[in-house]
Amino acid sequence: MLQTLNKYDVYMRTTLTLEPDVVRRLRKKMADKKLTLKQAVNETLRAGLETTVNEKRHKFVVEPHACGFKAGVDLDKLNQLVDEMEAEAVARKLSR
Repeated sequence: MLQTLNKYDVYMRTTLTLEPDVVRRLRKKMADKKLTLKQAVNETLRAGLETTVNEKRHKFVVEPHACGFKAGVDLDKLNQLVDEMEAEAVARKLSR
């Protein structure tokens, strides 16, 4: 049986620049499974591509709720409010 090749059915040679954490993980995979770099990269890419294709997309829904803050309270500065309250508590302890 003769198989015809389309323009995508060819081996492609390329240069990849891998980040250090990726290199460490690939080297571990190569050692654990006794694979070549080519085999490890291809296996990893296939697994990653497969999960993105088969992964069901879940809709992200935000459920708002009332926090009970009074008008005029700047919600972006709540950390500053907590810091001020802690400073007041420390000042009270030191003044005793």
